[in-house]
Amino acid sequence: MATFVFVHGAWHGGWCWRDVATELAFAGHDVLTPTLSGLAERRSMAASATLDGHVEELAGLLYFADLREVVLVGHSYGGMVVTGAAARAHARIARLVFLDAFVPEDGQSFFDLLLPARRKAYDEATSGGVVVPPSPEVFGVVGERADWVSDRLTPHPLATLTQPLPAPSSPPLARQYVRCTQGPLTASFSGFATRLRDTAGWDVVDFDAPHDAMVTHPTDLAALLAVA
Repeated sequence: MATFVFVHGAWHGGWCWRDVATELAFAGHDVLTPTLSGLAERRSMAASATLDGHVEELAGLLYFADLREVVLVGHSYGGMVVTGAAARAHARIARLVFLDAFVPEDGQSFFDLLLPARRKAYDEATSGGVVVPPSPEVFGVVGERADWVSDRLTPHPLATLTQPLPAPSSPPLARQYVRCTQGPLTASFSGFATRLRDTAGWDVVDFDAPHDAMVTHPTDLAALLAVA
């Protein structure tokens, strides 16, 4: 059985992994779904949240919980966080999974990786040091699930998106990129999948789901992640 640690994307929180965590726990795996500072139930910390702080939180969780052989999964913005944590706590990680996530190189910030249209949308949604969340439909979530997600999305701390991630390289780890093939955000992440298909050490998988696959396709996603 594996130990999974899931890191959510912008505007989300540990809550978004609820159904995936249930599936994996039922199969006997250990699952942790921390919420990053400044978001969801920790939104009161938004003014002090930084990317480096998020990285330290995750690396600290791996250390203080004495987690080993971890399958570390980062979704969307969470790709920035798991990249940084892998450089600091690589000995505790067995596999690194980027779920429709940003994959930064040395010195890049989240904003550096956005396509121009998406950067414009972020700029227009920025107010008071936070970025207001878009509608769930942007993440490919519709119907009753959209109401559930909309009620839980919170503004994202701007500083975490503008801070560059220094020297994210780490010793070789098993790395997987899961590219979601449905929904409005497909173009935002296709470039990472295309580049990594030809990069040694990466396994790239196309997954027939929208960006918030953990909400819309939890059973299928849990099955995919459980396969080493």
